[in-house]
Amino acid sequence: MTRRHQLAIGVLLAALLLAFVLQGVDWNALAQALRNARPLPLLAVVLVTVAAYWVRAWRWGSLLAPLTRVGLHDLFSATMVGFAASLIVPRSGELLRPWLVARRHPVPTAAGFATIVIERLIDLMTVLALFALYFLALPRPQAQSDNPIMGAVGAAGGAAALIALALLALLLALHANAARALAVLERLLARAPRWLAQPLGRVLHSFAGGLAVLRAPALHLALIGLQSLALWLLTALSFQLVQIAFGIDLPFHTNFLLIAFLVVGESIPTPGLVGGFHAFYVLALAEVYGVDRTAAVAASIAAHALTNLPVLLLGMAYLGREGLSFRRLGEAAQARPTREG
Repeated sequence: MTRRHQLAIGVLLAALLLAFVLQGVDWNALAQALRNARPLPLLAVVLVTVAAYWVRAWRWGSLLAPLTRVGLHDLFSATMVGFAASLIVPRSGELLRPWLVARRHPVPTAAGFATIVIERLIDLMTVLALFALYFLALPRPQAQSDNPIMGAVGAAGGAAALIALALLALLLALHANAARALAVLERLLARAPRWLAQPLGRVLHSFAGGLAVLRAPALHLALIGLQSLALWLLTALSFQLVQIAFGIDLPFHTNFLLIAFLVVGESIPTPGLVGGFHAFYVLALAEVYGVDRTAAVAASIAAHALTNLPVLLLGMAYLGREGLSFRRLGEAAQARPTREG
C-alpha cells in the first residue's frame, strides 16, 4: 500500500470519527463553550505540554546513555522534529528521531530505533500502571463501576499488560542472548542474496546493541522510571487544566483513565491524530464520567489543539537547526533511514 493510499484511508477514518464526535451537537452551544473557556488554564496547557516533551527528551538521553552521551538540546530538537513529522505522516517520527541523532552522534540508526522501541514500551507500562492504580485503588463513582464500558476497559488493560510484559521479556532475552540469536539469524540469512543478508545482519546487530539500557544499573533504571512517571503526570496535568478551563469538575486522578482511552485513540493512524483523539476523549468524558457532551466535545477540541500545535510549531522551528526544509521533512518522514553508522 502506497503512502497516498495510507493517507486517503487516514483522512477517511478521521472524517468518520469526527462525524461520530459531532453527531447531535448544538453548534451554537459548542461555539459558546469554546468562547467561554478560561484562557489562563489553556495557556498553562501549552507550557505543561512543552515541559512534558522536555522530560521525554531527557528520558531518551537516559535510554541512549549506554551507547553514547547526547546533549539535551540535540535530544529535544530531534524529539520535536520527530513528533512534528508524526503529525504529518503517522508514526514516521519513530524512524526519523534516531536518524536525526545519528547524523551528529556515533549512534547507529538501528540502535537508536531500539531505544525508541523501549521508550514506547516504557510509556505503555507507565500508562498501564497509572490505569491500574485508578482501577484498583483510587475511588470511583458507583455509577462508573456499573458502566459496561469499564468492564471492557478493564479487560483490555489486562490484555495490554500481558502483551507489554511479553514484549519486555522478548527484548531482555534478545539482548541477553544477542550473540546466539544473531548466529541463528545469520544461518537463516545464509541462503539469502548478499545484498540483502549483509545489510540486514548489520541492522539486527545494531538493534540488539541498542537494547543495552535493559541491563543498566538499578539506579539508572530507577531514574528512567521516575522520568516516565514525571512525563505522564505532566500529561495528566495538561488534561486537568483543560477540564478546569471548561468548568468540568473531575478529580485529578480521573485523567489516568482518560490517558488510557487516548492511547487507544492516538493509535488510530489519522493525520494529526484528528478524529481518534477527539472520539476517545469524548467517549471517556461523556460516556464514562457523564460530562455534558457539548462541554466534552469543546474540551476535546481545545486539548487536541493545545497539546499538538506547540509540537508542530516547535518542530518547524527546529527544522533549520536539523538542516531540513518542510519539503525535506516530508521526504525524510516517508523514507526509512538507512544510515547504520
